[in-house]
Amino acid sequence: MEIVRIRLRKPRRVLCFRTDGLALERDTPCIVETENGLEWGVCVLPPEPCSDEIGRRTSLRVVRRATASDFDNYAHIVGEEARAQEICRRKIEKHSLPMKLVDTEFSFDRHKIIFHFVAENRVDFRELVRDLAHDLRQRIELRHIQVRDQAKLVGGIGTCGRQLCCSTFLEDFKPISMRMAKSQNLSLNPAKISGQCGRLLCCLGYEADMYDRPKKKRCCEDPSGESAPPCAAVQAPREADNDAGPGGEGDAQARRKRKKRKRNNPGDREGGGSAG
Repeated sequence: MEIVRIRLRKPRRVLCFRTDGLALERDTPCIVETENGLEWGVCVLPPEPCSDEIGRRTSLRVVRRATASDFDNYAHIVGEEARAQEICRRKIEKHSLPMKLVDTEFSFDRHKIIFHFVAENRVDFRELVRDLAHDLRQRIELRHIQVRDQAKLVGGIGTCGRQLCCSTFLEDFKPISMRMAKSQNLSLNPAKISGQCGRLLCCLGYEADMYDRPKKKRCCEDPSGESAPPCAAVQAPREADNDAGPGGEGDAQARRKRKKRKRNNPGDREGGGSAG
């Protein structure tokens, strides 16, 4: 059994699909079956063998290579999405709704139109849906998304000079806190460690676990990476206690013996014992 990685048209995510024996090459357009029906995709990595267990867990599959009719349908969908988005934007202004239209997505079989929007509060868009269904003659779905999902749909270039992680490979958004930036000795200025969505950068969590691990205190470390014997600074006090002086014992050991002798012989504390 083989699986292949396909980048979908919207959202531009890379998912694993079963090939079912279909040969694909890199950058080959194809039609895939997803949870929402047939979708357009582009092969990112050629098919590679996988275990039977992974193959059973992969429910998505590649239907066929893109044909000439599929290319025509793709071009028609792109044009219809632009027209539907402009109509929806005008309807939003007409009803004075507090929402911002982000993107419009047609299903590949053109049975449904999904409008993605952001809004600070709950929006009553029932009148908007009725107007859109009357003008577009399609099944309408309005989907409220968050600002991080907006960056995922729109895409862009991050401060690192690469495409946004959320629009390329990230599937889920994990909580990011200022503590992660502090533990990595990064700037605590939110303007410098925030992404295009206005939230803290997702990449702050990539190495957070490494910085949170407790560090072992080691006196010396060999350049090869192996632990070295304790250094002279640690051994010095022990040697000072155990080194034999001119009288045969170290100063510290002799003091301990004198204190013990005084406790056992109270008369010695007076400096000479009892007079005879």
